[in-house]
Amino acid sequence: MNDALRKPWQEDLASLAIDPDVLAKELAAEQLGDPLDDLNPDDPDSALVCDSGLNWLKQGHQERLQGLRVFCEHRDPRAVALLLPLLQESCPVERMSAVYALGRNPSPPALEPLLQLLQADSNAYVRKATAWSLGNYADARVLKPLIHALQNDVAAVRLWATGSVAEAGSTSPGNADIAASQLLMSLRIDAEPVVRSNCIWALGRLYETLEEPRRQELVEEFVNALLNDGEPSVRDEARIALEQLDNQEVMQRLRTLIDEGLLA
Repeated sequence: MNDALRKPWQEDLASLAIDPDVLAKELAAEQLGDPLDDLNPDDPDSALVCDSGLNWLKQGHQERLQGLRVFCEHRDPRAVALLLPLLQESCPVERMSAVYALGRNPSPPALEPLLQLLQADSNAYVRKATAWSLGNYADARVLKPLIHALQNDVAAVRLWATGSVAEAGSTSPGNADIAASQLLMSLRIDAEPVVRSNCIWALGRLYETLEEPRRQELVEEFVNALLNDGEPSVRDEARIALEQLDNQEVMQRLRTLIDEGLLA
C-alpha cells in the first residue's frame, strides 16, 4: 500500500464498478490521445507546462481535462483560482480531476468546498478523490468528516479514507488517538479485506505518535489479524506492520509464534 496514495487518479476507474454509465463517455474522451500521459513532473520546462495548463483550464471541456492532468502532476499556486470553480462542474470527471489537482496543490480556500464534496457529492468517484486529497490538508477539520466516510461510505471511498485519516491524525497526539480508535474499529468490522489491509498500514504510520496504551492495542490487533483474519493479504499486511515496528518484544513474540507452529 505504501505507493498507493501517490497517484490515485491513475487507478483503473472501471475496477470500482460505481456509476460506470455516468462516466463512460467522459472517460473515453479523457483517455483518447492525451498528450500529457508521459509528462515528467520533474522536467526543467515544468514552468512552461504549467503555463500551458493554466491556459487550457480557461478553455473548453477537452482542454480543461488536459489542464487538470497538468495540475494533478505539478504544483503551481496560480492554478488554485481556476481549479476551485471546476469543483461545481456538472461533468463528474472534471470535478474528480479538480479534486485530485487540489490535493496536489493544497490551498486553504479549497478546504471547505472539498469537505462539502466528501459529504454531499452524489458521485462515488468524486468522493473517493476527495478522501485522498483531504489527506494533504493539515487541518483538524478534516478528521471528523474523513472518519464519517470511513464509517459509512462505499468501499472505494473507505479505502482511500484510511490513509487520509492517518495523515489527519498525525498532526497531534490527541488527533492520532482519535484516528487510531476509528481505524482499529474498521480493522475489526469492515467487510472489505483491502480496507482492513489499509487500516493496518495507516495504523502503522500512526504508531510513533500514539501513547503507550494505544500502541499496545495496535500490537494486539495486528497479532489478532495475523492469526485470525480470513484473507491472506490482510494477514500479510499485519505481519509486515509488526515487523516494521522495530520493537524487540514484538519480534520475540513473532519468533515464538513461529516456534509454536502458528506462523510459517
